[in-house]
Amino acid sequence: MSDVTPLRQRRAKAGEPVLSARGLRKEFAGFVAVKDVSLDLHDGQIKALIGPNGAGKSTVFNLLTKFLKPTAGTIAFMGQDITRLDPARVARLGLVRSFQISAVFPHLTVRENVRVALQRPQGLGHQFWLGLGSLERLDARADELLADVGLTEHAGHLAADLSYGRKRVLEIATTLALDPRVLLLDEPMAGMGHEDVGHVAQLIARVAEDRALLMVEHNLKVVADLCDEIVVLQRGEIIAEGDYATVSRNPQVREAYMGTAYIEDGHG
Repeated sequence: MSDVTPLRQRRAKAGEPVLSARGLRKEFAGFVAVKDVSLDLHDGQIKALIGPNGAGKSTVFNLLTKFLKPTAGTIAFMGQDITRLDPARVARLGLVRSFQISAVFPHLTVRENVRVALQRPQGLGHQFWLGLGSLERLDARADELLADVGLTEHAGHLAADLSYGRKRVLEIATTLALDPRVLLLDEPMAGMGHEDVGHVAQLIARVAEDRALLMVEHNLKVVADLCDEIVVLQRGEIIAEGDYATVSRNPQVREAYMGTAYIEDGHG
């Protein structure tokens, strides 16, 4: 592995995990997509799921966030069994995800996007008859979130006019509006240029200071810089886990990535 300058200081695990999976298995018409996957995520920790295409990363992610129901296994969030709960209920508990494709309202302003996301935690989630003007009292908190993610100067711009990277940043702001205890990011760097990658990586490091974060990510340089622990999947099974230095030396991981240099250099 090449030398990297971490974006954050690694934190030792402490206490009970906030998110825990045991023996997850998922079958599709007899095909085993995920087999006996177990993992824990702790407060203040950033963990990555990595692996070659078809390794089962997205399936595990969808199982944890309840977009898929497991064939076998259990999932616990803050000590509560959530294995059979639906995604909306899990999100209300504080387990919130983003998606690989940016999901913002393009014809609302940046501030309005965050303001809409704030409706649920502010108890306005079912008041559909209210116009956007009635939500102006949420502006102060919306502006705080935009400042946190570096979008203050774009608050009045239409989301459609943002660059791709800033749209992804706005999406993170809208997920933070839900005040998650655990945040799950699905390929947050996908399609970004180098400058945007650096900005979003710094943002993720800050976001993780007071919550747990799990990410699926192909950019191994980002994974090396950001993550406390890495879980490597191949054919639906965990083949290695640990910090980046540990997994990058694992012969199975090197073989899975088709070449020692690829994983050692942290290129993705």
